[in-house]
Amino acid sequence: MTLVTAPQRSAAAGSGRAAPPRRDRGAWFLVLPALIPILVLSVGPLLYGIGLAFTDAQSGRTQPTQFVGLLNFSDLFHDTLFWDSFRIGLVWAVGVTVPQFFLALGLALLLNLNLRMRWLARALAIIPWAMPEVVVGIMWRLVYHPDAGVLNETLRNLGLAGSEGRDWLSGLATALPAVIVVGVWAGMPQTTVSLLAGLQNVPRELHEAAAMDGAGAWRRFRTVTWPALRPIALAISALNFIWNFNSFALVFVLTDGGPGGRTRLPMLFAYEEAFRYGQFGYAAAMGLAMVAVISILLAVYLAGRLKGGDES
Repeated sequence: MTLVTAPQRSAAAGSGRAAPPRRDRGAWFLVLPALIPILVLSVGPLLYGIGLAFTDAQSGRTQPTQFVGLLNFSDLFHDTLFWDSFRIGLVWAVGVTVPQFFLALGLALLLNLNLRMRWLARALAIIPWAMPEVVVGIMWRLVYHPDAGVLNETLRNLGLAGSEGRDWLSGLATALPAVIVVGVWAGMPQTTVSLLAGLQNVPRELHEAAAMDGAGAWRRFRTVTWPALRPIALAISALNFIWNFNSFALVFVLTDGGPGGRTRLPMLFAYEEAFRYGQFGYAAAMGLAMVAVISILLAVYLAGRLKGGDES
C-alpha cells in the first residue's frame, strides 16, 4: 500500500489548473523613464491639440475659450485658401518624393559597386542629410540669387541667360519647381542610405547565378535586386511622403510661402493662422484635418502596394 502525503495530494490536485502568469511589476519601473517623456512630449500635446480643434481658442482673448463643436471644420471645408495650400502640399510632396526615390536608387546602386574611394563617395553623399534645414535654405537662396547666384552666373556663362538674372524664388512659374529641387537634394541622402543598406543584404551568389544563366543587368535587377528592395522601397516612400508633406523649415526659409501663396504648404498655412493671426482653434482643426486626409491616402496607397505584392 502506497502512502500519499499531504504535499503530494495538494500538488496532484493543483496539477489540473493552469498556474496564473507571473507579472514582474518591477519591469514597469524600467519602462517608465522612456514612457514618461513620450506621454508628456508626444501624447499629451497631441490630445491637447485634438481638443483645441473643437474650441474657439484665440490669442489675446479675455473671454474664456468656448467649445464650438465642428464649427472650425465647417469653416475649413469652405476655406478655398486652405484647399489651395493642400493642393500645393500634395504637388510638393509627390514632386519631391518621386524623383528623390529614383535618384537615390541610382546613387545607391552606384555606391554599392566595388569602386575605388567608395568610402569617400559614401561620406560625401550624406552631407546634405547632416546639414540643418535652415542652413540648406540659406545656402540655396544664395544659389538662386538673381544677381550673384551661382545658377544665374552659370547660365550667363553658357549664353542661356541675359545680363539680368532670373529671380527663381520670386517668379510665379519658377518658385515651386525651384523649391522642389531643393527638397529633392536635401532629402535624397536619407533614401540613399536606406536603399544602400537593402542592397548590401542581397546575396551576391544570386547575382552570380543569374549572370551564369545569361541574365543581363536589367533582368538581374528586376528578378533579384528589386524583390529584395521592395519592402524597403515601400516603407521609405511612405515615410518620405509624410515628411515632405509636413515640411516647414525649408520652404519657410526659402520663400515664406510666396510669391502670392504659390509655395504656401499646409504647415505654413497652419503656422500663419496660429502664430500670425492668433487663431489657435482653427489652426488645430487644420492640422487634425491634414492628419486624417494623409492617413487615408497612405492607407489606400499601402493597401494597394501590399496587395500587389501578395499577388505577385
